[in-house]
Amino acid sequence: MDGRQRGAGAGAGPLKALALLLAAALIAPPAHAAPRLTKAQARAFAQKQEAAWNARDLDGYFALFTKDAVFVDQTRDIKNGGMIPYGRSSVAQARAQAAKFLAGATSTERGVVDKVEIAADGRSARLTGREVTTIQSQGRTRRACADTEQTLVLVGGEIRSKGQTDTITRCR
Repeated sequence: MDGRQRGAGAGAGPLKALALLLAAALIAPPAHAAPRLTKAQARAFAQKQEAAWNARDLDGYFALFTKDAVFVDQTRDIKNGGMIPYGRSSVAQARAQAAKFLAGATSTERGVVDKVEIAADGRSARLTGREVTTIQSQGRTRRACADTEQTLVLVGGEIRSKGQTDTITRCR
């Protein structure tokens, strides 16, 4: 082997190592990458909300919302095809209403998440679904059904809801 061949071989080693380092950097996510929401995490979060509500754990339930969360109750306007909002609450207002309601009734919710849409940046997700609430109060049982929608966000690495919109529907 002459000097030129050896030199070419010696130069290939550092170039090959550099190419491998560049490929690894392109494939591997940066160590400081922001956490991203997944569909499985969003669905698990909805189950956690339901479990807290059904356990009558209002502290746990409302801890799952951001401080600026908004709760909206509405119904469909059959004639005009729009929505008729009939309630809008802050976290504090919704918590007070829930405490008053649960003081005189029991409530069990069963929800289904129909769709999870993760935002492009992975930092938020929109959940849409349905829920059936069975309410026992004053010796009678009734059901209330609603289509639900909420936006989840990552706050300090934790998933929180920005609130929920419930659109009352006929129970099927």
